[in-house]
Amino acid sequence: MQPLRSVVPRNIINHFRKTFATSAFSSENKKKVCIVGAGPAGFYAAQHLIKNLPNCYVDIVEKLPVPFGLVRFGVAPDHPEVKNVINTFTKTAENPQVRFLGNLTLGFDFTVQDLRDRYHAVILSYGAEKDRKLNIPNEYPSNVLSAREFVAWYNGLPGTEQYKPNLNARTVAIIGQGNVAVDVARILLSPIDVLAKTDITRFALQTLSESKVENVYLIGRRGPLQAAFTIKELREMTKLPGVNILWRGEDFVGINEELPNLQRPRKRLTELMLSSLSKQQQHEVGKKSFLPIFLRSPQHIDGSNNLVLSINNLVGHSAVATSVTETLETDLIMRSIGYKSICLDKSLNFDEKQGLVNNVGGRVLKKQLTGSDNSIDDIEDKFEKGLYVSGWLATGPTGVILTTMNNSFSVAHTVCEDFKTGAISSSATKPGLDDLLGNKTVVTWDGWNRIDKAEIEAGKIHQKPREKIVNVKEMLTLVS
Repeated sequence: MQPLRSVVPRNIINHFRKTFATSAFSSENKKKVCIVGAGPAGFYAAQHLIKNLPNCYVDIVEKLPVPFGLVRFGVAPDHPEVKNVINTFTKTAENPQVRFLGNLTLGFDFTVQDLRDRYHAVILSYGAEKDRKLNIPNEYPSNVLSAREFVAWYNGLPGTEQYKPNLNARTVAIIGQGNVAVDVARILLSPIDVLAKTDITRFALQTLSESKVENVYLIGRRGPLQAAFTIKELREMTKLPGVNILWRGEDFVGINEELPNLQRPRKRLTELMLSSLSKQQQHEVGKKSFLPIFLRSPQHIDGSNNLVLSINNLVGHSAVATSVTETLETDLIMRSIGYKSICLDKSLNFDEKQGLVNNVGGRVLKKQLTGSDNSIDDIEDKFEKGLYVSGWLATGPTGVILTTMNNSFSVAHTVCEDFKTGAISSSATKPGLDDLLGNKTVVTWDGWNRIDKAEIEAGKIHQKPREKIVNVKEMLTLVS
């Protein structure tokens, strides 16, 4: 979805430009860095830069009028403690060396080359906004929903308010066993009065209150020892009111014997699964069911919209499909097999298959290498000068927020080192994006604070932390 464009009153534009002109950004010989993407990867990179790079000033450019990326639109509404990282990001944004510029889109308002011409260094951190498909026969939008879109819908990502998942289904099969898949299962099975106290959107709450879902399968291609969800997510499922967890005992044959060989995090998770298995009862009347299944891969969807699964063997840590299949009767299928970044600028050395920008340690590789060897020290020949990438755009969609933090700190450290060694020169004055803004509606941090205040006030009416505004036009009206 492209952000809305409108003409800002001239007095606001003049005030905006005056603020820029009198800020430290106008001073000569400052190290100007632009970060594209105001999610965790972008904020963590900015945090490290202003702390460790003298005379550094950072523009964080975001396509939406609001910051925080997946912390706002990806973290489950019943996990408010995870969103506390927003407090740290706010301190970074309020630092006088940082500007937030919302409602500006790479590939629409500016190009990568525009940024490289106007900043000493550029870090691309715009994340992953698509999801991987199953690529099986009969996988259509009408019968296979995207877990990513479902999460964005209940979290209020602008543009998803018209998304209308049909939850008249009694049985749902989620393909994938990561934390996102477990989040979706928990939201589908949670009591509505619990969700009503969160910042979930009103339209999602209404749809979920009318849901007919009783059984949720969680399907993984490998075994219990390779499950991608965390112990925290599973423990929450074991404590969910009115829900039974029903495991398949045959999936755990020989698992007890493996416990002594496991590292502590994996051992604790496996022990919790075995404990839950030992306590499970047959389906209790009046209770919903959460049903994890291992060693199964989707093969195709049959004419009755049932899911045909191949039964897998585990060879090492890899799942190998056998010729044996089983059919799972289901009313709705969701895929949750990973997010995927997209290429927003044709100049980038982008790997379409992996969905990431080709890089080494955050330095973006040239499309055509000009060096005579393969040494990563050959910066001029191998890398795009002053161009970096961090977060999922650099690594693919792996890990949690802590993983992203470590990656972004590492990339920002590389930027600092490149300034220190002279690989990036700050001798020339760089103008930043100001000369490209024109009459575009740009949301500053003050603008975000207005949106934030309005959401919190609206939430009080319904005894919620906030009621998210999901319409971009409404956001921009509040700002201007």
